[in-house]
Amino acid sequence: MNDRHNDLLRIRPEIKKHQTFDNMSDEERFQNATLRPVLKLQNPILIAAFVNYANKHKGVFYELSLEKRMQYVETAICKDQKFRNAVKGMLIGQFTVAEYAFYIQNSSKLNKRMMNLVIVRLQDQLQLLVADRLSKAV
Repeated sequence: MNDRHNDLLRIRPEIKKHQTFDNMSDEERFQNATLRPVLKLQNPILIAAFVNYANKHKGVFYELSLEKRMQYVETAICKDQKFRNAVKGMLIGQFTVAEYAFYIQNSSKLNKRMMNLVIVRLQDQLQLLVADRLSKAV
């Protein structure tokens, strides 16, 4: 029997700081209940995808200052539609059917939230992005 819904929910990491309040918007609830756990689950593939993206763009990322690297991450997610869509697919593919139904009704707002969370997550892990490149060079 296909139990995709429960299988997806079962493999998601628990976010301890996750709280809900009565005055939260539906989008904020979705962000905390769905997007954050999916992002945490997909973190290794997001890092690998970004490292691949940086490498395919001649490794310029690795030569930049910290401030420029932060901007590079944001630009890659916001401006490169192909990469942005690939990242969205990595995340949306982890939604349950019910979550996907909510997502398509609110995709514009949720895409902004999703991409902002991805940007912050990658920026917070810049050392991993550089270390991953260095470990492959050895």
